[in-house]
Amino acid sequence: MEANRLNGIFRQVAAGSGLAMLLFVAGCRQDMQNQPKLIPQRGTEFFADHRGARPQVLNTVARGQLHEDSYFYTGVVQGANGYREEQNLMPFPVTLDVLKRGQERFNIYCTPCHSRVGNGMGAIVERGYKPAANLHDQVRLAQPLSHYYYVMTHGYGAMPDYSAQLTPVDRWAVAAYIRALQLSQAASEKDVPAGVQVKNLKDVAAEEHLPAGFAEPWALPSSAVQAYPNDVKQGYPAMAPAYPADPAIKIPASKPAPAAVK
Repeated sequence: MEANRLNGIFRQVAAGSGLAMLLFVAGCRQDMQNQPKLIPQRGTEFFADHRGARPQVLNTVARGQLHEDSYFYTGVVQGANGYREEQNLMPFPVTLDVLKRGQERFNIYCTPCHSRVGNGMGAIVERGYKPAANLHDQVRLAQPLSHYYYVMTHGYGAMPDYSAQLTPVDRWAVAAYIRALQLSQAASEKDVPAGVQVKNLKDVAAEEHLPAGFAEPWALPSSAVQAYPNDVKQGYPAMAPAYPADPAIKIPASKPAPAAVK
């Protein structure tokens, strides 16, 4: 009797094991590899054009990518001649908070090359990098406001783009701060509102216990590399000769000084 009961148990276990093995073998068929799905960047026989990636539906915009205000996102408008034109205007009102945000971003990302005052003599220039643009020379002062936004978006010359570091609204805030910085460096007493006391910068430097030369014009250090044509004899670091004999920075398209009248 006991033997019959054990035999029955063994038969049940064997049947269950056989069923499990049958299911396992059935699940490992080749059909599991050939699943009816689309794999990115692969073709397919499902569509007539044999492309797995489907084209975007016409006249649709992805969520968060409407960009209806093209000037805000590009810094240019289409001119009458069909070419892109920069404009001397902001796409939104400039408040004190906007300028403070622009100053913060400028001090983080721009001062290493352009310095805190924007004269192009930042810390890395003192260590051998090419001089950055002087934001106070006649060329940059004549450029429209959106030019700075465009340069931050796409880069210019040796300057890389900062579109990954600065959002569009931050780029505009930096552009607004650059304009404010330009106005501050070229301001005169007549630009000061009535009733506001005007202090000499040297007196302010003395009150703040700053070095005596703080209020003097900044000189380009001799270690700076000038943006002159490359000299192959000196190799290709920074694409320009180091320690040039003439440390003067040439401003493109600048007008020559008028000749003295005798």
